[in-house]
Amino acid sequence: MLVHTVRRLAAAPSVRMIVIAAPPADVEAVHSLLSPVAPVTVVAGGAERQESVAAALAVVPDEVAIVLVHDAARCLTPPSVVERVAAAVRAGADAVIPVLPVVDTIKEVAADDTVLGTVDRSVLRAVQTPQGFRASVLRAAHAAAADAHTDDAGAVEKLGIPVHCVPGSDLALKITRPIDLALATHLLTLPDPDA
Repeated sequence: MLVHTVRRLAAAPSVRMIVIAAPPADVEAVHSLLSPVAPVTVVAGGAERQESVAAALAVVPDEVAIVLVHDAARCLTPPSVVERVAAAVRAGADAVIPVLPVVDTIKEVAADDTVLGTVDRSVLRAVQTPQGFRASVLRAAHAAAADAHTDDAGAVEKLGIPVHCVPGSDLALKITRPIDLALATHLLTLPDPDA
């Protein structure tokens, strides 16, 4: 998954530097795996996502104005999504996330599994990565974060900074379950829509 992720990031013209946060014991192995694919910097990540992003952010030079945070679990994200996110930050947004409309009916459910109501899905979006930020905004969000967050845009929201949305991609599915892996494996056999 890492190889596919790095290959797609490197294919995006806006990407100038790729920093990977790896388990501390695997830093050298990850660097050896990825360096033939693209130039990468590999750092020791933390126990939580937030710590890993902070470790990667720490090696990004101060002159880099835009930072994208991506998950290897979304290894099929097309370079076009990366470009949409970067372009929106370049156009003036402080924080940008790729999203898809929610297509399923969503129910709010009580602790005893009874339905409390149906949520209006027209205002809901499924969030993907990469999430893009002005580097100064992302650094400020990490410095101010009192609790762990699962998504950097959420930390930026807590600062009161607007987060803008751009269209995501069905190909940017998150691989977390066996069925996701089976679908991703099948998608790799199809022609690349960004090629």
